Amino acid sequence: MSHATRHLLIGGLIIMTMGVFNTATASENDLKLTIVNPHNLYDPTPNGYSTAVIVPREARLAYISGQGGQDSTGALSPDFAVQVKQAYANLHTALDGLGAKPDQVAKLTVFVVDHDMSKLEVLTRNVKDMFGETLPAQTLIPVPKLAIDPMLFEVEAVVILK
Repeated sequence: MSHATRHLLIGGLIIMTMGVFNTATASENDLKLTIVNPHNLYDPTPNGYSTAVIVPREARLAYISGQGGQDSTGALSPDFAVQVKQAYANLHTALDGLGAKPDQVAKLTVFVVDHDMSKLEVLTRNVKDMFGETLPAQTLIPVPKLAIDPMLFEVEAVVILK
């Protein structure tokens, strides 16, 4: 075996073993999200989100489909604020079904029909009520309509599982 090939093999083995994770040493703290809000960027926390969230590499991810404002019977209020509140309650129920808590949500994507600035207060209040200080990364996407005509809001989530 040539000298160069031996170095490549040894280097590859070192790199491979550096990536091996011993689950016996993992603790619950290893599976915490790291919130990143750089000081030289706009502070998004008053608006209910964080600039970035780092997910620990040992975590499993779950993706929660968009939750709308339907109640348990499928009924939708025509009121935007009522739909947003119900959608976050539905998201909480989905988290419960996974055995997860809000502080395990890394990313939200929200879809708002006919978005305008008047809706931001409702959105911010509901996010802060659910997530407190552990604000996930978040993207708001204005849309002309959602899956069914009376829907005005939908939220989907990426969650780390312990």
